[in-house]
This record gives sequence, structure tokens and C-alpha cells, in this order.
Amino acid sequence: MSNMLTDFHLEDFKKTIARLEEAMSLEKTEIVRDSAIKRFELFFDLAWKCIKSYARKEGIECNSPRSCLKVAFQLNLISHDENWLKMLDDRNLTVHIYKEKYAEEVYSRLSLYMGLLKELAIKLEE
Repeated sequence: MSNMLTDFHLEDFKKTIARLEEAMSLEKTEIVRDSAIKRFELFFDLAWKCIKSYARKEGIECNSPRSCLKVAFQLNLISHDENWLKMLDDRNLTVHIYKEKYAEEVYSRLSLYMGLLKELAIKLEE
């Protein structure tokens, strides 16, 4: 069952890549920006859940996004890049607080985050 769960998360994670890329390819409007941010939140949440499943297969438990990022670094799934923690902070900010200023700041970093998350997807598939 856990293999099916891992595959399920990974397939959904890969699908969200295309969804975020689609939103980022559109001309920026407030609706496109907000849609891209929501897609990023989903993308990030699926990423850490994939890490959690992967880590579990390796005999390691992590139960929060922050702890799973630490484990992902230990397992060489991600590089030690401060942008991962900034991504987590941005995800938490956009999920819990909505302010126009924050939306603009987060949107400006989505291309960077998308690149990091795509690299993770490749590593998880190997």
C-alpha cells in the first residue's frame, strides 16, 4: 500500500509541475498571479509528501515540511540551498495570510521555486 501511496503522490506531484508552468506562461494579471500562487502551494505540499514517502522507504520518518526538507538534504534529494527554506516560508505565508505585497513578492520567486521542485521530481523518479 505504501508503494501505491508513493506512486500516487509522485504522479500528482509531476502533474502539478505542468499546472504551475501553465499558469506561469500566461500574461500576468491578478487572477493569473493568484492562481499561480495556489498552484505553487499545492506543488510544494505534494513535494514534501513525496519526500516523506521516499524517506519512509529509506527507514526515516519526517512529519512536517521543515523536517522533510532536512531529510531530503540528508538523502541528497535536494541541495543545501537557502531557497528551500524561503520557499517553505513563502508557502506558509501565502496559505495563512493574504496581502497584495506578499503575493507580488512570492509570485516573483515562483520561477526559481519551480526549478528547484522540478529537480526534486527528477531525483524522486530515479
